[in-house]
Amino acid sequence: MNYEGAWICSTSNCGYMYVPAKGDRKGKIPPGTPFEELPEDWRCPVCGASKKAFRPMGEVEKGGEK
Repeated sequence: MNYEGAWICSTSNCGYMYVPAKGDRKGKIPPGTPFEELPEDWRCPVCGASKKAFRPMGEVEKGGEK
């Protein structure tokens, strides 16, 4: 799986990862859709959090989450 451009939900007890190569079948987001191009009203399919709750995977891996 290609995790390039992945974003992770930062709400407690969620951890859903949006992977552009997979898209979001539940949210009818086709594979290949970058996170930045998701509709503003898109929600995490696991916990319902808004896009603002997501952080880029690279930022999380480097300890950029506070």
